[in-house]
Amino acid sequence: GAPASGKGTQCEFIVDKFGVVHISTGDALREQVKQGTELGKLAQGFMEKGALVPDDVMIGIVRDRLAADDCKAKGWLLDGFPRTGVQAEAMSKEGIEADKFVLLNVPDDVLIERCVGRRSDPETGKIYHLKFNPPPEDPEVQARLVHRSDDTEEAMGSRIKQYNANVDAVKGYYKDITQEFDGVGDKNELAEKIAGFIGK
Repeated sequence: GAPASGKGTQCEFIVDKFGVVHISTGDALREQVKQGTELGKLAQGFMEKGALVPDDVMIGIVRDRLAADDCKAKGWLLDGFPRTGVQAEAMSKEGIEADKFVLLNVPDDVLIERCVGRRSDPETGKIYHLKFNPPPEDPEVQARLVHRSDDTEEAMGSRIKQYNANVDAVKGYYKDITQEFDGVGDKNELAEKIAGFIGK
């Protein structure tokens, strides 16, 4: 799904139900940026413009993470990857095969509204929305909330364009294992539908 389509929320439900390892490429990238690694510095310039981080960088991060023992033992859930046809092809060449492909569809105007109001807690990793999922009243939590630099209307417009330009190529690689869902509406009802598909 596109940025702010609800992938992170649904991933939490999937992890709770199926016990797989959740791999958010966005989180992995932001961790590299936070640590100031070479990879992180390289990625930061692209992220702040709302541009995609180059495929070779992303594929390296994902390949290394999927090779870890926890992923081998429990299975994995890739969140926001692959984002391009090139990434999907590279995964296939690496022998990385998925069992199910979940796609969340949300209109662009809803994505922008969700994104601009989004705030994250760097200590817990929790993501809130000022209108739809407000953070706790706790002043300590409120004080440390972060508004990501790419969660602006302008950067979001660019990210949505990138997503729309690439989604069909990615879908082509997974058409036999894909189920599309309407990402607008009650998140618990959506989680049940997705669980039904994954559990098949």
